[in-house]
Amino acid sequence: MARDDIEFGVIPGSQTPECVTPGTMCSEGNSDGGFFAAVDSQLPNDDNPTQRHEFSLPPTDGGKDAWLFLAAVFVVDALVWGFPFAFGVFQNYYNSHAPFAGQPGIVTIGTSSMGIMYLTTPIIMGVYQALRHWARWMPLIGLIIMALALALSSFATNTTHLIITQGILYGLGGGITYCPCIVYLGEWFVKRKGLAYGIMWSGTGLAGVIFPLLLESLLDSLGFRTTLRLWAGLLLVLTAPLSFLIKPRLPPSASSQFRFFNLWFVISPAFLVYQTANIVEATGFFLPGLYLPTYARSTLGAPSLSAATTILLVNVSSVFGCVAMGWFIDRFHVTTCILLSTIGATTSVLVIWGLSSSLGLLYFFCIAYGLFAGSFTSAWPGIMRDMTQKSQSSSTGPVDPNMVFGFLSAGRGLGNVVAGPLSESLIRGRLYVDQAAYGYGSGYGSLIIFTGVTALLGGASFVWRRLGLL
Repeated sequence: MARDDIEFGVIPGSQTPECVTPGTMCSEGNSDGGFFAAVDSQLPNDDNPTQRHEFSLPPTDGGKDAWLFLAAVFVVDALVWGFPFAFGVFQNYYNSHAPFAGQPGIVTIGTSSMGIMYLTTPIIMGVYQALRHWARWMPLIGLIIMALALALSSFATNTTHLIITQGILYGLGGGITYCPCIVYLGEWFVKRKGLAYGIMWSGTGLAGVIFPLLLESLLDSLGFRTTLRLWAGLLLVLTAPLSFLIKPRLPPSASSQFRFFNLWFVISPAFLVYQTANIVEATGFFLPGLYLPTYARSTLGAPSLSAATTILLVNVSSVFGCVAMGWFIDRFHVTTCILLSTIGATTSVLVIWGLSSSLGLLYFFCIAYGLFAGSFTSAWPGIMRDMTQKSQSSSTGPVDPNMVFGFLSAGRGLGNVVAGPLSESLIRGRLYVDQAAYGYGSGYGSLIIFTGVTALLGGASFVWRRLGLL
């Protein structure tokens, strides 16, 4: 197959300076100066006050506009991803209340919303990058779709209605809203890009602490119909003003109107290593979030509130883990950062969870797991940087790191989709019951081992680099 057969091709727009779109190989790396040098070469002479007044760009890595943008995407990330991550509250409600109690497919509602957001990222990212002049207003459109999806789901009478609205339609709106945050973040933050990603993604962890408690209270007092309508209204009112802060740093005249996408990197050996490890890690990453409360109740006899605290601790610690990983990824090679996440996650699962005999030890596991496993995706900016740097010496041409992010997200979505049915099979097997001690003999032994092994394999890129194969 010719290389051109796997490229998105569009007719070029107006003449623009070389490599002026953030995310091309000139803009990646710790020295993202290639892109900005190209833009600056087109700017007026600084010695001419008249020209300097006509056209100037806000600064990167700081300043009012950059921090307002980061604050806006932090809140949007929390609201977009926090709701599906809190679906366990709705799942318990739907399983125990009419008209959905006893109906099949309730688990599919939550997995479909997150799965759609993950899996459609490369497509939505490509559309944004190809039509940047129109992309400016897409976050607001996505927010409207999300609010409409939640409002429509309040009229549902069966789980099929909920899968279509609260699941698929919400996920589509969430993806449309979220992708511009990724595209524009690379314009606002260059030297602190990893830290900026970490701060943005920590919003999901913070929402994972607040939303379950708030939604459970609303469902108990108002019911699901009023709760969904209220949440739809709050979502629109709180985030619509923020959508105007999610804007590009570069004006349309300084960025390409149309883009060519080199997707050859998808089958490159380096990306296949990163992506395979990413998918494998994702198949196990979501399992503790699904089963920790149940494990705490059934194995350790914890009351409902104490059992729910396990998820809150994972989410709280992931906030700090994401920010810390973002700081590290700006300073060290990505495989070193992934190794740090891998060692912490694997040890916490196989040693602390597997040998836990009390609620205190289980809480300790939750903190460690959120801190290390929860920070894994904050290493993605390092993968994006590494792939664009490798493309500089490749005959296949430059790589857009935003498309690298899109395919990494799709890989994580694939792992998320597989995790649900796979975990059910692991639990039904009930391996090592009465044959091992502590967590391994609780009926969750196979789940613990699988989660630990997938966390370990998620660090395969470090080994490949040490062997000189990456």
